[in-house]
Amino acid sequence: MTTVLDLSGEASGQVELPGVFSSQLRPDLVKRAFWILHSHGIQPYGRDPMAGEKTSAESGHPPTGRGISRIPRVKGERSRRSGQAAGVASVVGGRLPHPPRSEKSIYQKINKKERKVALDSAIAFTANAEAVAERGHRVGAMKFPLVVTDDIETVSKTSELDAFLRKAGLSDELKRLYGGIKRQSGKPRMRGRAYKERIGPLIVVSNDRGVGKAAEAIPGAKVVPVDSVSVLNLAPAGVAGRLTFWTVSSLDMLGSRTVKDEGTEAGD
Repeated sequence: MTTVLDLSGEASGQVELPGVFSSQLRPDLVKRAFWILHSHGIQPYGRDPMAGEKTSAESGHPPTGRGISRIPRVKGERSRRSGQAAGVASVVGGRLPHPPRSEKSIYQKINKKERKVALDSAIAFTANAEAVAERGHRVGAMKFPLVVTDDIETVSKTSELDAFLRKAGLSDELKRLYGGIKRQSGKPRMRGRAYKERIGPLIVVSNDRGVGKAAEAIPGAKVVPVDSVSVLNLAPAGVAGRLTFWTVSSLDMLGSRTVKDEGTEAGD
């Protein structure tokens, strides 16, 4: 049994936890599953096979006896490019020696049972106060797991969600999040990643009725439906123990999912 919080941050009852919260803690499996699942979202990329080789450059015939190096040079006369080295690596405008290739195998696979054990372990880590604190969340003396009433699903304003988190005892955590926004320089800014945020609380709901929109303005906060919860959400960067709120209805759905999966495996 664990305590259920209402929107005022006060205890409003008790709820029984599904058996998945007593699963074995396997940080090694959680980390492995995260990086394998992370590879599913990576887009293959590579260079044009002819990049740096679209040139008339050739070596001399024979290449010796001219008093210059044997590197291929562009043909022609009285032009800026003629006589310059081209078509090989290590020259201006040349090709890369070992360019990235789109044929490279990026997508990795994981066994179904292994992925299920990793997910169950990641869920169990959300009930471990030491793991949550070691991950960097400032939670003080809060008791885990954190369960909140279904009323939080209807919260549609960021100010209301921010007020709930503060009443629940996460003022220091919000201070860490709001003060952890950093502006990056260089290529991240050129590619749409101008700002870097710290990982904040995760709210697992059965039905998003507005709270997802409200959480967008809180740095690092995220709302996920229970039927879509994954190791990617529960253990960012493969480190288990993310600060997670579960709604009462999401726990009910989580319990039925666990029973169904265990029965399916037993039948196999």
